[in-house]
Amino acid sequence: MTGLDTLALPELPVRAVLDDVNTALRKQGTAVLEAEGTVVVAEPRRLAARAAASRMAALLGEPVGETVGYSVRGERRVSSRTRVEVVTSGLLVRRLQNDPELRRTAVVLLDECHERHLDADLLLALLLDARAGLRDDLRLLATSATVASDRLAALLGDAPVITADAASHPVDIVHRPPDRGEHVEKCVARTIRTALSEHDGDVLVFLPGVAEIARVTELLGGIDVDVVALHGRLPTHRQDAALTPGPRRRVVLSTAVAESSLTVPGVRVVVDSGLARVPRVDHRRGLPGLATVRVSRAVADQRAGRAGREAQGTAYRCWPRSEHASLPAYPEPEIRTAELSRLTLELACWSTPDGSGLAWWDTPPEGALTAGRKLLRTLGAVDADGRPTDRGSTMAAMGLHPRLARALLDGAAELGARPAAEVVAALDVASTHHTDLDAELARLRRADDAAARRWRKEVDRLAALVSYDGHGGNGAADRPDSATVVALAYPERLARRRRNTSSPVYLLANGTAVEAPPGSGLGDSDWLAVAEATREPGRAHGVVRLAAVADEELATHAGAALLTEDDEIAWVDGDVVALHVRRLGAITLAERPLSEPDPATVHRAVVDGLRQEGLRLLPWPTEAVRLRQRLAFLHRHLGDPWPDVSDEALVARADDWLVPELARVRRRSDFAKIDTVAALRALLP
Repeated sequence: MTGLDTLALPELPVRAVLDDVNTALRKQGTAVLEAEGTVVVAEPRRLAARAAASRMAALLGEPVGETVGYSVRGERRVSSRTRVEVVTSGLLVRRLQNDPELRRTAVVLLDECHERHLDADLLLALLLDARAGLRDDLRLLATSATVASDRLAALLGDAPVITADAASHPVDIVHRPPDRGEHVEKCVARTIRTALSEHDGDVLVFLPGVAEIARVTELLGGIDVDVVALHGRLPTHRQDAALTPGPRRRVVLSTAVAESSLTVPGVRVVVDSGLARVPRVDHRRGLPGLATVRVSRAVADQRAGRAGREAQGTAYRCWPRSEHASLPAYPEPEIRTAELSRLTLELACWSTPDGSGLAWWDTPPEGALTAGRKLLRTLGAVDADGRPTDRGSTMAAMGLHPRLARALLDGAAELGARPAAEVVAALDVASTHHTDLDAELARLRRADDAAARRWRKEVDRLAALVSYDGHGGNGAADRPDSATVVALAYPERLARRRRNTSSPVYLLANGTAVEAPPGSGLGDSDWLAVAEATREPGRAHGVVRLAAVADEELATHAGAALLTEDDEIAWVDGDVVALHVRRLGAITLAERPLSEPDPATVHRAVVDGLRQEGLRLLPWPTEAVRLRQRLAFLHRHLGDPWPDVSDEALVARADDWLVPELARVRRRSDFAKIDTVAALRALLP
C-alpha cells in the first residue's frame, strides 16, 4: 500500500489485524488503498458519518475535509486531497445509481452492517451486483459487531472473516426493573440518580425517541450535572457538544444513534431503557410509522459495552433479569417490516423492478414490493412494467421519499417552488412543535433556532431542485397552501369530520378513523389534509400528529385519483337502499336516491339480505312449519329426491324456491307477504 499506511496511527484495535485485512483484499488481485483511488466508508446515519470522519481526521492531526472528509444530505466537506470519504448509505445508493462503476472509488467499507438498516441492505445488494458485472476490481470490506458473520461472508463471495478484538474493560450488569405501575421514563430517571450516587464518570442513557428524552430531562430537574441530548435531528453543533467532554459531569440522553457507531468520551455508566423505535406499517389502518419495541440481546450487549470503552464500567438495565433470555437474539431487519416504496423506486432505476437477480441478505417481502409498485404507479414514477418514467427518475434523484418528491414536483407547479419546498421540508426534516402545520410553518419562518435554520437550509436545497421551467419557477403567484402539498403527498389521508360526534373524529379517505387532539386548533375544520397520524394502544382511533386545514374543493382536486361515482344498491338495515353515490375513497361526498334501480342488482341485494339475516325474515305459519318438518323427515331417512330444507340449504337455494316472490321485495316488510307454503311446494319432486 501507499499513502495512508505510512501515517502514524495510534494503537487502535484494528491495527492488530490490518495485515490480515490487506492480505484478504489483495487475494482478489488488486492492491488496496492505492494513491489514485478513494476509500468510501458507508455509515447508516448522518450523525455517525460526521463523527467517524471527525475522529479519523483528528487521528491524523488534520481538519475534516483534508485527507478525510464526509458527505451527507445537504452538507459536504471534501477537497482534492481527500482520500477517505465517509458518506451515508442512502447517499452512496444515489451515487451508485448515477455512476454504477464508481470510477473514482477503489474500496467501499460498509460499516455497522449488523444494524440492518434498509438503505444499508439495499446498498450491499447493489454493490455486489456492480462488482459482479462492472467492477470486479472494486474492493468491499464489511464490518459487523454482533451479527453472525457467516451469512455476510457468503454474500461477499465466501470472504474470509477477520476478527478484531478490542481491548474492552469489564462491565458490571445491574438490573433495575420498573416498580409496579411505574412508567419506563420514571424508572430510567430514578436509575440515573442511583448511578450518579454510586459511580463516577458520565452516564450514557438509551431511550427510544425524542419524546422520551424530553420527559426524562424534565424528571431530572435539579440534579447537579449537565443533561444533554443526542439524536439525529439535533443541529450539528449540539451533536458535537454531546460527543465532547464538558467541564462538568454529564448525563447524555441518547437514541439508538450511540449504540455502536459513536464513542461518547467520559462514559463509565450506561442506563438502558431496553426499548427502541423502529419503522412499522399498520396495514389494517394504513398508517406507516414508528413502533416502540423491546431491544434484542445483541443490541443490549452493544449498549452495555459503551460503559467499558475507556475503563471498567457499569450498565443498568431497566428490565427484570428473568426477562433477558426472552429478548430476541438480533434486531429485526428493517427490510422485513418497513414500507418499501422508496426501495422499490431504487430497484426500478437499477433495472430490476422486482429485485430478482440481486444477492440479498434478506429478500424484500413480495407483498411490500407489490404495494410499493402500486404506489409508484399512482405517483407516475413507474410504468405498467415497473420501469422508471422520466418523472420517476427525477423523483429518485431528489433524495426524498417518493410521496414527498411527488408533492414537491406537483406542488411547485401549482403553488411555486418555495411554498412547496417549505411544506416538504417541514414534513421531512423538521421536529414539529405544533399539530397544526400552518402554525408550525409560521414558527419556522420567524424562529432563529438551530431547527429553523436547518429547515431553511433544506428549503433552499429543495426549491433549487424545482426552480426551472415546467416545475414552478414562478408558480401560481407563489401562494402558500400547505394542505395542497400534504394532499399531493398523502391523498389517501384527506379527512372529513364525522357528523354527530362529540369529539373531533375524522374519516380518512383510506377508511381509517383518526381524532384531532385537544388544543390542536384543528378540530373545528370540516376537512383536514393529514400528514402524520399514529396508532395509540388502547384507543379506538388513530391520533392526528400533523395536519393542515383543508376544504372539499381542495380535497376533490388533490385527491382526484380517489374520486368515484357509482350506483350502489345494497341491503342496509333491513331495506334495499338504491343510491347514486359520489365518494372520495371511503368518504361519501354526495348521494341521491335512484328512481329506477337495476332489477337484477336489486334482486342480488335482496338475496344478500336474506343471507345476512336468515329465514326469520319470512313468515312461517303452522302449515309451512309442518310441511317443512315432513320434508326434513323424508330427506333425512330417504335422501334424494327429497330436498334438504335446513336453514343453510334454503338460504343457499333462495333463487330456486323463492322466485318470483323475491322480485317484489324492496324492504323487510315485503318478506311478510311471501307465501312460504307455496314456495316450499315448489321444491317437491
